[in-house]
Amino acid sequence: MTDLLAPDLLMPGDAEIAAPASRHRTVAVRVGTGRAAVTIGGDAPIGVQSMTNTDTADVASTVKQVADLARAGSEIVRITVDRDEAAAAVPHIKEKLLRMGVETPIVGDFHYIGHKLLADHPACAEALDKYRINPGNVGFKDKKDRQFAAIVEQAIRHGKAVRIGANWGSLDQDLLTTLMDQNAKRARPIEARAVTREAMVRSALLSASMAEEIGLAKDRIILSAKVSAVQDLIEVYRMLARRSDYALHLGLTEAGMGSKGIVASSAAMGILLQEGIGDTIRVSLTPEPGGDRTLEVKVAQELLQTMGFRTFVPLVAACPGCGRTTSTVFQELARDIQTYIRDEMPNWKSKYPGVETLNVAVMGCIVNGPGESKHADIGISLPGTGETPAAPVFIDGQKAMTLRGAGIAGEFKQIVQDYIERRFGS
Repeated sequence: MTDLLAPDLLMPGDAEIAAPASRHRTVAVRVGTGRAAVTIGGDAPIGVQSMTNTDTADVASTVKQVADLARAGSEIVRITVDRDEAAAAVPHIKEKLLRMGVETPIVGDFHYIGHKLLADHPACAEALDKYRINPGNVGFKDKKDRQFAAIVEQAIRHGKAVRIGANWGSLDQDLLTTLMDQNAKRARPIEARAVTREAMVRSALLSASMAEEIGLAKDRIILSAKVSAVQDLIEVYRMLARRSDYALHLGLTEAGMGSKGIVASSAAMGILLQEGIGDTIRVSLTPEPGGDRTLEVKVAQELLQTMGFRTFVPLVAACPGCGRTTSTVFQELARDIQTYIRDEMPNWKSKYPGVETLNVAVMGCIVNGPGESKHADIGISLPGTGETPAAPVFIDGQKAMTLRGAGIAGEFKQIVQDYIERRFGS
């Protein structure tokens, strides 16, 4: 039979086609101690981070939210340390979390008076696993370098890592003004937005260089340069990756609420991650009033998993529905299976090693249902509108049985559980 594929289409191997780009080489940074210590950069997997939105001085609510975020899969959690009451609360928060068995590294977010808070509250300085410094507001005029140095010296004294995080909304104005003035004198000035991106990158790199001069080791430094526009974020991090080998924390700041925030963050970070840029990520979603803060953790995990970088939970493939699937049965079953898997994962992780690689398909009609179900480890093809009320179940690519009647959902859940026990159980 004639080979219908052009030779140039066959040049790369299948594995090369499917694999994400190779990672930008960065220095590995160790954050935290004990079993939950995290390595950022180097050959370590891309990490997932999040941040509380509680008042840190409220120990009980902060402990609860840190624990919730950690259990959802956040490997590092950042908390605000903005005043004396917050700094004084930090060691109590850490102590209560450890009693609960939550060892996830905690990062202190410092602005304006971080140097003073760390000096006045040594227990806070010791309890935190990492400090975040914003070079744009660590101090102003002649105080800036001195106060920056004071925080770095505290990190050295306590053996902590530091994230130097420049931010579009609080950029070093002296540096930006200098670069804008220089640009204005050029024969062919570049656009102001490009100058601002350069200021972001320089702010991070100059601060990192200063930290090293003070004595902070390179394997204790992480950089970030967060902006709120997708194209700006992509360009800023490309510049950082070209000009340094520091570990990079990736995130679109002020991404927004709901689908807008999810789409913007996924678009920006997806491009950078595919180019091998980014060692740890945060999806900064504005929560709905009273909403679930852990959503940003789930979105970050799903971004990394769907791109093929990591596996966190079994994937559930489900068809979008059309005129052939006016019944809501498959929608309800897909939702129930996804919720069931999420709820069971904390228990399954220790009981069934490797279960996160499971693929489940819940399909809604005969057109693509059987085929998609065969591609999954375990799948079900539910009857569409006008089809025989029967649901074939496929296991490891082979039709195993057909379910009928009102109890299909419960029966399929039990089949999934039995499959997990048989395949991943000890």
